[in-house]
Amino acid sequence: MVHQLTLGRKVFNVLNYAFLIGLSVMCILPLIHVLAISLSDKTAAASGNVTFLPVNFTWQSYTYVLSKPEFMTSFWISVERVALGTVVNMLLTIVMAYPLSKEVSQFRWRTAYAWFLVLTILFSGGLIPTYMVVNETHLMDTIWALIVPGAVPVFNVILLLNFFRGLPKELEEAAFVDGARPWTVLWRLFVPLSTPALATIGLFTIVGHWNSWFDGLIYMNNPSHYPLQSYLQTVIIKTDLVMQSAKDINSLAKISERTSKAAQIFMGALPILVIYPFLQRYFVKGIVLGSVKE
Repeated sequence: MVHQLTLGRKVFNVLNYAFLIGLSVMCILPLIHVLAISLSDKTAAASGNVTFLPVNFTWQSYTYVLSKPEFMTSFWISVERVALGTVVNMLLTIVMAYPLSKEVSQFRWRTAYAWFLVLTILFSGGLIPTYMVVNETHLMDTIWALIVPGAVPVFNVILLLNFFRGLPKELEEAAFVDGARPWTVLWRLFVPLSTPALATIGLFTIVGHWNSWFDGLIYMNNPSHYPLQSYLQTVIIKTDLVMQSAKDINSLAKISERTSKAAQIFMGALPILVIYPFLQRYFVKGIVLGSVKE
């Protein structure tokens, strides 16, 4: 049945689309500006002539950045962190959300555990106690110091358990009748049916690990162990243009500290920009389906 749009509804739709498009443009323009600066020469960048298109186009800033061992080392540390952290977070989220999605008749202490998780969102252990735990467990200056303290993302657990609770109970009952064990039901029934929710929390996890910078500064004593965002944070607040050898002197003619920083910032954001389109189609669906209990 097709409903006739009223004048008020048409005006609302136009204003709504205009607002959302404007908001999207406001979010993307700073990134375009950074990209334009990174592709411009030092004179144009220093004079403030660069807006959203490169001036005197050059790749020299990216050539310089890719030749920096510090940048490439921190980049691969972040890749390792995202790979290990996502596996650990997703695994623990799934195995914790499944039992908590059961009714009280099936899991007597479900409500107590669920409230305990909620309390950890409201009240954390604090920075100093967390640092002491990491230090006393000899995780300092290792990749695990960036993963273990946040191994159980509570918000993701709550999102996934609500999604699990929305799945038809008849499917699980039929699987048990056929002789399936709980582990089999979880991995061969619940997980495949939860692709939208898993893609959503997977995106949260990847972005969270990739963008995290403060824990790298705290738990890494050696700057060579910094993840990319921690390294970029130090680059932003200090002079970065240090040439590696005499052959790099020629690069000074086309790049500056500003263009090199812009290139590093854009390259730091690029992996997420590449990954997001592949998960975006699941994102809204996963949020909506897992946000309320049916």
